Amino acid sequence: MDAPRTQLHYRQGHLSLLLAVLGISVLIGSPAQAAVRCPVGAGGVDRLGAIDGESRLHWIDTHLSATAHRAQVWTWGWGIGIVAATVGNLAPLPFVAKDNRIDWYVGAGTTIVGIVPLLIAPLDVVGDARRLHAEVLAGTSADTVCRLLADAELILVRDAKNQEDGQRWWLHVGNVLLNTGVGLFLGLGYHHWGAGAWNAFGGSAIGEAIILTQPVQTIQDLRRYREGALDER
Repeated sequence: MDAPRTQLHYRQGHLSLLLAVLGISVLIGSPAQAAVRCPVGAGGVDRLGAIDGESRLHWIDTHLSATAHRAQVWTWGWGIGIVAATVGNLAPLPFVAKDNRIDWYVGAGTTIVGIVPLLIAPLDVVGDARRLHAEVLAGTSADTVCRLLADAELILVRDAKNQEDGQRWWLHVGNVLLNTGVGLFLGLGYHHWGAGAWNAFGGSAIGEAIILTQPVQTIQDLRRYREGALDER
């Protein structure tokens, strides 16, 4: 009686041990099987390739979406402000002497020019982030994650360059030259030097504010991504 019972206990213990080993193997093996290793793009360092491809994809998606939101706020904020300033230049016309109306017309004209770049050339990140996010939401698999990641890396590089281009020195120079020309037009053409100076300095200040407040976070995000510093806050 004791021998069969001992043998039964031995078999039960052996089975429990086997199940425990199998359970541990599943727990250890699952992440490794789920992880997807993708080639390194965007000029990143080699250690970036050790990070799960899906994690890299979601990191890019999250950061581009955040910058796209800032870009929309920037575009709409300045757009509404410019329209309001244009209306503000036109509203007093019925109450202004005829000889001085040119000052207000020119002020309105140069102000509304500021909205043109916002409308015809919005930051690339707005459309790019929307398209990438839609693809990520559609779902990824081991077969598609590397393809989507490669596309996301190209977008990250392109949007960073687009934001760098929006801060180039020639934009600052062009802004000052345009508004200085407006000031000289009023001064030399109509001898309205006070209004000319106001348009030159005021217009230049507003133009610089638009340029300097443009979102540029993707430039920093690209640097972090290339370094594999995806866990930085």
